Amino acid sequence: MVTAAGQTAVSLASLRAAAGAVPDPEIPVLTLDDLGIVRDVRVAGRGADADGGPAVEVDLTPTYTGCPATAVIADDVRAALLAAGAASVVVRTVLSPAWTTDWMSAEGRRKLTEFGIAPPGARREPGVVRLTLSPRCPRCGSPDTREVSRFGSTPCKALWSCRSCAEPFDAFKAI
Repeated sequence: MVTAAGQTAVSLASLRAAAGAVPDPEIPVLTLDDLGIVRDVRVAGRGADADGGPAVEVDLTPTYTGCPATAVIADDVRAALLAAGAASVVVRTVLSPAWTTDWMSAEGRRKLTEFGIAPPGARREPGVVRLTLSPRCPRCGSPDTREVSRFGSTPCKALWSCRSCAEPFDAFKAI
């Protein structure tokens, strides 16, 4: 969109898309939209720069309160929004309500499986109690798996092994 002054206006939708398209630094096959951690993107006013780009505020909820990637994600979102035309960016960490794997998209779950990481179980429905089953092996699909260690390559994953194909794999922890 071009303004009356001949300047390019930046839409809120394009800013939201730029923030959501940022890859997760620990699992780069996933975007922040796949994880569901972009809570809000707002235009807070016009920037002080010559082109009058928007001042943008972003709310992010980390997957874990102590997630070591939180600062990197904030920096990456800031850079993506500045590249998309924002004049300034303020990133806020929002801890309440806490993130849950229910916020992950179906596309994100599919990407995890293709990347060799067992995704968390399906989204929970209010009032429905689900059993927690072992994750299926993302390589061969077998449900015959066992947890090797509650701690995987990142805090959000656990290490599992498949009894059918004997391959180890990470499983995204459901919370």
